[in-house]
Amino acid sequence: MALKITDECINCDVCEPVCPNKAIFQGPDIYEIDPGKCTECVGHFEEPQCQKICPVSCIPLDPRHPETREELLLKSQRLQSKGPD
Repeated sequence: MALKITDECINCDVCEPVCPNKAIFQGPDIYEIDPGKCTECVGHFEEPQCQKICPVSCIPLDPRHPETREELLLKSQRLQSKGPD
């Protein structure tokens, strides 16, 4: 399941640089997460780095994008094989 950033985001800029898939970007008002790139850090870390570093805990799972751990791992492998954007 991809993650999402809620309206509680304070635009502190700490989540974006820790994302190994470059899924986090500055939206019109707050940071946002591209669900096509978010793997919850599966394939990179044991836990989502954005959730770990967020000072206001505003990055929950996004129920609109359900994925199994296996699907997240496949997505991670596909993204890594594509190389940087």
